[in-house]
Amino acid sequence: MQSFELLSQKFALQFDQPHFPPGPSIYEANDYFLKMGGKRVRPVLCLMGNELFDEIKPDAMHVAVAIELFHNFTLIHDDIMDKAPLRRGVETVHKKFGDNTALLAGDVMLVAAYDYLNKVNNTYLHRVMNLFNQTARQVCEGQQLDMDFENKEAVAFDEYLKMIELKTSVLLAASLKMGSILGGAGERNQNLLYEFGKKLGIAFQVQDDYLDAFGDPEKFGKQLGGDILSNKKTFLLIYTMESGSSNVKKELAKLAGSNGGDKVGKTLQVFRDVKADQWALQLKEKYLEEALAHLEDIAVLSKRKEPLKELAEFLVKRDH
Repeated sequence: MQSFELLSQKFALQFDQPHFPPGPSIYEANDYFLKMGGKRVRPVLCLMGNELFDEIKPDAMHVAVAIELFHNFTLIHDDIMDKAPLRRGVETVHKKFGDNTALLAGDVMLVAAYDYLNKVNNTYLHRVMNLFNQTARQVCEGQQLDMDFENKEAVAFDEYLKMIELKTSVLLAASLKMGSILGGAGERNQNLLYEFGKKLGIAFQVQDDYLDAFGDPEKFGKQLGGDILSNKKTFLLIYTMESGSSNVKKELAKLAGSNGGDKVGKTLQVFRDVKADQWALQLKEKYLEEALAHLEDIAVLSKRKEPLKELAEFLVKRDH
């Protein structure tokens, strides 16, 4: 079994080939975005899901490329909707090329993803395409909920959890499951791997929310406190609203309505006062443990699961 790092290097050799021809500026925008790099967790999970049950098939690489192109499509559009100035430490596509070009660049990237899916052997294509399409719809639903929450005065923990499952977790889970389908896994093992990915995705998002607030901006590569400035509902905010006193809630409401001053710093202090930062770290450990329990139940040799265990630990304890 190969480590995440080795599989990531192998994937990079395939993915770093040109995907778009010279020509309209939308392709220039796409090349600019793809050259930013990124962790490429989702496509490598596809390869790892395949290798958990069999040797990596060429079709798994096609699907992995499609997954990464789809993920980057969502990021380009997310940055437009969030009005984000930075992604991975550099200007976002819409800031550099304008909103209209960024929209079209994202659309073309999605079309390119389907070009790669179309290369999959007919034996697996129907199942892989169905799961890919289902996941794509769910990711869009999750993004819509995320935007809807910005205009809601209060969001319950369960509501936010559902949004995270749709926006973040299902793509991690589907990446693993698509790989397992290509590896010939049985239905029970496919579903256990999917649940592992879902729980890992929630832990991943808890850590992402935490890093947005309390991370090192030089390592994280995004604007510190971006979620706070955008009045996003996050695990940290929801916990603080549900557990804080009436004075805490009033202070958060006041800060949400402000645009200047030390909005980020004051909000972070409120989070610290109710120990939301400590709670978030405990929450991600809970979901990590649940994810690993699903992985343990998969009927393959334990040594084949080790790379996925190591990756799960890395993802929820990363600092960027």
